[in-house]
Amino acid sequence: MKAFVVEKYGKDGARAAEVPEPTVGDRDVLVKVSAASINPLDKMVRNGDFKQLLKYKLPFVLGHDVAGVVTRVGSAVRGFDVGDEVYARPRDLRIGGFAEFIAIDMDDVAPKPASLSLEEAAAVPLVALAAWQILVDRAHVRPGHKVLIHAGAGGLGSTVVQLAKHLGATVATTTNSKTEQLVRSLGADVVVDYTKEDFSKVLSGYDLVLDSLGGANLEKSLTVLKPGGLAISVVGPPDADFAKQLGAPSFMGLIMKTLSRKIRKQAKALGVRYEFLFMRANGSQLRELGALYDSGKLRPVIDSTFPFDQTLEAMAHVEQGRTKAGKVVVSMVPDND
Repeated sequence: MKAFVVEKYGKDGARAAEVPEPTVGDRDVLVKVSAASINPLDKMVRNGDFKQLLKYKLPFVLGHDVAGVVTRVGSAVRGFDVGDEVYARPRDLRIGGFAEFIAIDMDDVAPKPASLSLEEAAAVPLVALAAWQILVDRAHVRPGHKVLIHAGAGGLGSTVVQLAKHLGATVATTTNSKTEQLVRSLGADVVVDYTKEDFSKVLSGYDLVLDSLGGANLEKSLTVLKPGGLAISVVGPPDADFAKQLGAPSFMGLIMKTLSRKIRKQAKALGVRYEFLFMRANGSQLRELGALYDSGKLRPVIDSTFPFDQTLEAMAHVEQGRTKAGKVVVSMVPDND
């Protein structure tokens, strides 16, 4: 089958290749891929940013989001049949959405939301799971909470804005004038144009900040939190819990703890907390999220769609910052514009 594989770590390490179709284990669902989508994580994994923790065996197929049709099920699989339309963020070390077929553990798969096309569904899993795990699992957001979401027009930000609003929070976000109307339509109550204003000068008393930019932006984010508030970053620095989540040796936990020492110290001095989030595959959460898409509480935001043959160009489109809002999708449908 045709796939896009990481042959070596680095910017030029991915290429198109012919690879064997995946073997299907007892607990696996074999999916004929209809569409996939691009995430910043694809670039990070291709570049080897997590190679000390995620031990991929080169070459491996890239791609963390997938939607498609079940073509075979393992002997232990229950709840999925050949012909079912599904979507998934396959677990780490078993990614591979940029291919014609992928075998996915049944626990990571969910029925595709009926209201979404396969291309729309492919834009959802990673960002929707991250949004759920940030807002519901970690921050326990409820009505009355104040939440600041950076880059609210992005693939992750646009999803978190909607889910935070659904959970009853007052939602602030940073964006620019070109996407202000979009983020307001998604549920943002307060919009800060980062090209004109410093969010840390105009916002205060927040329960939660989601940072997807890192560096100075993360440090400033700590200052808008109320005492006991929580800053969660999806770009780092990683903390000891990240190493534990991936089952890494204890010395890696110490390294992660060292990497995040500065920001944790700054947070403690301000009476707030810092955590790093690396989202996990979870089919049951995708089922709950699917219901929210079908009820109209959430909707995917798609920037553009590329044909499968142009997967590397789609990745470059995202890496070069040419995305205006939302996700970039790769479609298997022939002659797709």
